[in-house]
Amino acid sequence: MSRPFSAFRANAREHRASILVAALSSAFGVALLSSTGVLAAYIAQDDVAAHGSVTVALNVVAVIFFIIAVYVGAIVTTNTFATIIAGRTRTIALLRLIGSSAQAQRRSVAGEGLTVGLIGSLLGGAIAATLALAAVRVFVALRVLPDLLYPVITPALLAPLVVVVLTTWLASWVGGRRVLTVTPVQALGAAEERPPAALRRSRGRTVVASALILVGAALLAFGLLLGLDVFATPVLQQYHSYGVLVALPGGVLSFTGIILAAPLFMPSILRGVGLLFGHGTATRLAAANAVRNPERSSRTTIGLVIGVTLITMFVVAAQSYLQMIQEAQSNEPELYAGVTPVVTVTMIVFSVMIGFSAVIAAVGVINNLSLSVLQRRRELGLLRALGFTAQQVKRMILAESAQLTVSAVLTGLVLGTVYGWIGAQSLLGSIPGGGLLVPALPWPFLALVAVAAAVLAVVASIAPTRRATALSPVAALAVE
Repeated sequence: MSRPFSAFRANAREHRASILVAALSSAFGVALLSSTGVLAAYIAQDDVAAHGSVTVALNVVAVIFFIIAVYVGAIVTTNTFATIIAGRTRTIALLRLIGSSAQAQRRSVAGEGLTVGLIGSLLGGAIAATLALAAVRVFVALRVLPDLLYPVITPALLAPLVVVVLTTWLASWVGGRRVLTVTPVQALGAAEERPPAALRRSRGRTVVASALILVGAALLAFGLLLGLDVFATPVLQQYHSYGVLVALPGGVLSFTGIILAAPLFMPSILRGVGLLFGHGTATRLAAANAVRNPERSSRTTIGLVIGVTLITMFVVAAQSYLQMIQEAQSNEPELYAGVTPVVTVTMIVFSVMIGFSAVIAAVGVINNLSLSVLQRRRELGLLRALGFTAQQVKRMILAESAQLTVSAVLTGLVLGTVYGWIGAQSLLGSIPGGGLLVPALPWPFLALVAVAAAVLAVVASIAPTRRATALSPVAALAVE
């Protein structure tokens, strides 16, 4: 443990955001299990528990939210470690030059991830458990909840901590795979991303990404149809309540495939959007950068795509869930008498999860954008040496942030709407009085998400851009 910790300590500043993501993921899981236990106890003391479909749905939601929290945390961590490794290319190459192996360097990176996971999960879990216990006491004192024995602190709360540690370690291992491609000769040059031609020749990436997207889409479709109870086969009809459990891995697989394929299609989207911002030198160079460095541009953009997709998915799922329950109540009022309190509490849980998702996404976006700009100090120094002014460099970064925001928001809104709607329909599509409904889109909230994403992207690039342009061109070119 001492060797991983020493590697972590040497690079502690780079891991602050990763620790925060691990802490948030752990807190997400602990808070979810605690709130689900409280909600179950609350429902059990009322006749509402007799409504089997709603009760099953609430139990399934707990599992789904936890899986989503862990998955998103792992994706954000993988993206962050990939960005960190891209900036360490020369350092890793120097270590290779003096005899260190690529596998040893990758194990060192994975050790850093294990330490990040341990620190983050323990911190987040302890804070969430304390806050959950305090919140229940406050709600009971205010008579929002009846005075019952609520299972807030249970051994089950250790599960999120263990899962977050393991997934953070795995994410650092996956994110550090670029270490294997670093050669000792790269110690003589700057950190470079792979050129577009190398990515296009990567048939393995294309095949794997296509397979994940196709299999994921098939599972999403099957989960949706199963949740709507459209199959005449008796064997399938008895599992209609679990359509969401089929759709969930479909969403995970398809979105993983989209992330894996991002360097193949996202740069072209970025360039097309960038050309809409005018034909000035800075804006044209910003548009060209997306294609010139496809891995860097897609890695930076996909962080914002993850955030917008996640928040949109939860918002659309919550609104669709509410709409479907209300529709079922209007069609079968006697069957759903007394469900309103459960729906209210469930919507509160949805709101808390949306808040957690927004924070996790924001941390990932800010960290990746900041690291990306700071790692380009040599590039920015070269532009300054060629005659670019500091203001032109700032305009270029701003243009890149703008094209990133537009591309990510559009992509995330589409993906989030699809995933959220399928999730709600596969969960409640077959309840009595329910059925197939169009997606419930809360446009004011989605507009707020778009504006927040734009502000976040711009603000995240301001400070590192100022630091990068404050260096003289000669000093910037000398940065390792």
